[in-house]
Amino acid sequence: MRRRRTLRARWPAAVAALPLLASVLAGCGSSGGGGPVTLNWYNFPDDSGALQQAAERCSHASKGQYQIRYNKLPRTADGQRQQLVRRLAAHDAGVDIMGLDVTWPAEFAEAGWVREWTGALKAQATTDTLKAAVQTATWKDRLYAVPYNSNTQLLWYRDDLVPVPPKSWAEMLAQANALAKAGKPHYVEIQGAQYEGLTVWFNTLVTSAGGSILTPSAQAPSLGPPAVVAAGIMRATARSAAADPSLSNQMEDENRLAMESGTAAFELNYPFVYPSMKANQPKLFQHFRWAPYPGVTAGRPATVTIGGIDLAVGAYSKHPDLAFQATLCLRNRDNQLTNALKGGLPPSLRSLYQAAELTKSYPFAADVLNALDTASVRPRTPAYQNVSIAIAHTLSPPAGIRPASTVSDLRGQIEDALGSKGLIP
Repeated sequence: MRRRRTLRARWPAAVAALPLLASVLAGCGSSGGGGPVTLNWYNFPDDSGALQQAAERCSHASKGQYQIRYNKLPRTADGQRQQLVRRLAAHDAGVDIMGLDVTWPAEFAEAGWVREWTGALKAQATTDTLKAAVQTATWKDRLYAVPYNSNTQLLWYRDDLVPVPPKSWAEMLAQANALAKAGKPHYVEIQGAQYEGLTVWFNTLVTSAGGSILTPSAQAPSLGPPAVVAAGIMRATARSAAADPSLSNQMEDENRLAMESGTAAFELNYPFVYPSMKANQPKLFQHFRWAPYPGVTAGRPATVTIGGIDLAVGAYSKHPDLAFQATLCLRNRDNQLTNALKGGLPPSLRSLYQAAELTKSYPFAADVLNALDTASVRPRTPAYQNVSIAIAHTLSPPAGIRPASTVSDLRGQIEDALGSKGLIP
């Protein structure tokens, strides 16, 4: 299952408390009393058992060199990042391996909290790995993490309502409007709440229109006409018959539940919705189909924002060599396959998309791979947290967007976010 992302909270008081934490955290370091070294792996909480199974497999495969302890981070992205930042700012030697959201490597690398992957280790980490996934783990042309899993959104729809899936947003809104006039389920479920999902929606539309949020150097906002087009689509969606009344408060899980309730005809979401629909609404599942994410125009495919988790080795680990070995094991073929089948998370290894074990459970595997091959990456900057907050704040609620003026306001907000410099509180 994918993780719900929430609006990131600020915690200025935490920095002042860091020295007080140092003595406590020192006791959490990797240590061994003559037996295998304990490597602490901090990652998102996984209810499927896939991550624990990976830790046990790799511990066994090490033949007594190390034992991986899987430590569950909080459920929200805010809480996960906050815990890691506090530990690393206190130079906690007990953080050996950590799962980073794909937007964090730049910040963590710039802070000196993660180790660079070089030489043979880098070659092993990037072989057979999706290009866009590697980009998320790269900062200033250096690799600071390895892609553990990837993720992308598809268009999910009901073929009893929509015989031919739309290729553009305009076409989808027209189909939704026609269904509404016919008194049929017609909503387009999309993430409209003021949080990271809104930033992802905007980024996908901007890049699909041929633009970008930041300049190539990531030192200034880019935006321009593509951003105005993107903002216009968001406004048009929110003000159309396609809009769920709860659009401005909806995240991925609310979208899933609305689609399963039978009130929607379309859903832009991650692959976790497929097994959920199969289990919860078998009758609707018979008509549940998928297609590529709609483009800004019918003739230009969308560039969907990539998601996922990257694994990094902590800068203060006492056993970095073993941590690098363990990380490569955790994200190897068998463990990625298990994570996909049990946890519902698409792999970052290209070859797995042709594996019979995966395609049987992921009949949409080819569409996911195609989306990942043409994916866009969120702005890579150490100030990403502030940039994302500025975007979500300025574009919320989507119905209130005034394309030209809102984008102009957003430009100033992003300039301020980038000007904060250093680490994000």
